Amino acid sequence: MSEVRIAAEPRTEFGKGASRRARRAGKVPAVLYGHGTDPRHLNLPGHELMLALKTPNVLLRLDGLDKDNLALPKSVQRDAIKGFLEHVDLLVVTKGEKVEVELPITLTGEIKAGGVISQELVTVTIEAEATRIPSDVELSVEGMEVGTVVNAGDLKLPEGAVLAMEPDMMILSIAAAQVEKAQDEDGEDAAE
Repeated sequence: MSEVRIAAEPRTEFGKGASRRARRAGKVPAVLYGHGTDPRHLNLPGHELMLALKTPNVLLRLDGLDKDNLALPKSVQRDAIKGFLEHVDLLVVTKGEKVEVELPITLTGEIKAGGVISQELVTVTIEAEATRIPSDVELSVEGMEVGTVVNAGDLKLPEGAVLAMEPDMMILSIAAAQVEKAQDEDGEDAAE
């Protein structure tokens, strides 16, 4: 689990013009909400936030407010053309609190010859403690044969994580590789 400290400053101006001024100054407008509190409008440093968001499910410690706040990015809006951050919604979390997050599935190993992996899901939804969110879920496909099916309930989750989706959702299957014979113009098999 990665925790990043970011300097946050309260935002007093609202609207398109204020947001554009903040972005020109290298800041990203953000809203911090959760735990029954009123939403708090913030400006965050753009470059540091962009680097932090490269880590999935990063935990942000917001400094410069009345108290330190831990937050998870809930929604990130980017410019469609240039890709820079336009706005971020942050969810307040506390130590010991359980949160639902999506983790990428990392495949390791090699399947037996003659098979092809057909991966249906690339992420899995889990529930974990906010300060101990794993980076990914590892799935070993070592030695799997044609016809093997792996469901979400078959995954070995990291310690402290609980599956938060239907256990019978298919993650991947191993299908037989199809080899097509090349034919020449006369319809006869071509020699390779």
